[in-house]
Amino acid sequence: MKAEEEGPPDRELYALLHISPDASDEEIKKAYRQWAQIYHPDKCQAPHMKDTATENFQRVSCAYEILLDENKRKIYDIYGMEGLTSGLELGKKLNKAEELKEELERLRKLKEELERLRKLKEQEVSAHFRPSGTMWANMSLPDLLHGHGIMRGMAMTSSVQSHISKHNILSIGGNLEVNGDSGYGDATIGFGHQISSVSSIEFIGSAGLWPLIGVQTSRNLSSHLTATMGLSMSLRDGSLNLSNTWVRRLSESTSGNIQLALGSDSALSVGWRKKNEKLSAAGQLKCGIDSFAASAHYKHRFSSKSHGCIAGKVGSNALELEVGVGRKLSNLSSVRMLYSIGIQGISWKFKLRRGGQKLVIPILLSGDLDPVFAAAAVIIPTSLYFVLKKFVLKPYYLKREKQKALENMEKTSTPVLEARAAADKAQKLLQNVANRKQNRQLEIGGLVITKAWYGSLKALKKRDELVESNDSPVIDVKLPLNFLVSDSGQLKLHEGVKKSGIMGFCDPCPGEPKQLYVEYTYGDGRYEVTVDDYDKLLIPQEEHRI
Repeated sequence: MKAEEEGPPDRELYALLHISPDASDEEIKKAYRQWAQIYHPDKCQAPHMKDTATENFQRVSCAYEILLDENKRKIYDIYGMEGLTSGLELGKKLNKAEELKEELERLRKLKEELERLRKLKEQEVSAHFRPSGTMWANMSLPDLLHGHGIMRGMAMTSSVQSHISKHNILSIGGNLEVNGDSGYGDATIGFGHQISSVSSIEFIGSAGLWPLIGVQTSRNLSSHLTATMGLSMSLRDGSLNLSNTWVRRLSESTSGNIQLALGSDSALSVGWRKKNEKLSAAGQLKCGIDSFAASAHYKHRFSSKSHGCIAGKVGSNALELEVGVGRKLSNLSSVRMLYSIGIQGISWKFKLRRGGQKLVIPILLSGDLDPVFAAAAVIIPTSLYFVLKKFVLKPYYLKREKQKALENMEKTSTPVLEARAAADKAQKLLQNVANRKQNRQLEIGGLVITKAWYGSLKALKKRDELVESNDSPVIDVKLPLNFLVSDSGQLKLHEGVKKSGIMGFCDPCPGEPKQLYVEYTYGDGRYEVTVDDYDKLLIPQEEHRI
């Protein structure tokens, strides 16, 4: 349902009268007269259809009354029927259209600002207490084969960040690591203070194997440049470490950075980062007193749910290439599988993220760089992945989607049945006129709708299998479309108007994306076209020819 709620307004009243949202008063009056000829109870020849005619005439009359009233129409255009039925007041009486427009614009901006503040408040609440953590489980296949067990070691880091006031943040964290028969751990506490809108300072203390105290300050020197300076002192040997970092925003999606570190691990680093909707990439070059390293990372998003990545590292004590794929399971969860080859050997790595928590499982396959083994380590898991995707993941997701669809159907079954019944009655009242129009167009070789389905995008992909039924995710709308064909042999559906509001239509699958599929003949040609729910449709068009 969410996707639709965030979409354009339904504009159902415009759909009902079959007019554009920009229609003039004269066009509204003309449309009303045409529909009144069809639905006025006194003109209904079938006694058993009197109630249906009365009901639809009242709908048309209501739409006419609202859209012809300048004040009501402006309220409807901004707030929809909810604005009209909730007793929306515009304050003092406004006589001029310009005054009304200004007042509605002010109310619209006020509504947007209140919504923005609400979302900001929700973000502040969620950020008030923010836990995060990572767990590593290092495994080794060679150790298992030699009888030493598969586990090489484990590590865990965890932190909690809390806003204790508007300008102050307290963070507490720690980490534990076990490797063979040895292990260590430490705890860290930090206190951050927002000095001003452009500068902040943070104090850090750590206790454990390498106890230290430190301070770090950051300042926005301009809208594109940020400088950070840090100073720390080891409580074990009294050594000092100084770092300076400058980050420059190069474009909307790209930034560069330079870092100078002086101390036990003195080095100069230069890097860049780029991130947009389709990709993210980063690179870094680091030069130390007795070391050198270069690294790069690239991730490409194939869709909103899947991506591929490649990373490399080379230096005086590093040589590694890593490739992998990842998939988003939900808004909170994702999984990634990586293949790594380097001087430390060949390994697989699995990453599972859930909210702020992450599980990483590196599995060392071989300490030797055997080309045959390296190729097998790629081919075998890739084959397993496709098998898993086809026989496990895909059926699972299909089952989950089917379950969601069933739950949604159960929730909306009664309203949908009522809407279908109303649409069917409306079509029966249109039938005689629609048949006359269709016969007339057949005589002159004009526009005739031969097939039309409105409903679920997924169902329309298998339109040859569609059958009209009460539980079908589509509805047959051939008759109302033939009724809407003009005397000049054209059919026009207006842009920005949800098609379920058209007389004789209904929404057969609430919450799902919808399309309209139309097959028609014109002259001696056959045509077909598919449009999205809010898109404009104008037929006939030569580009629709089959």
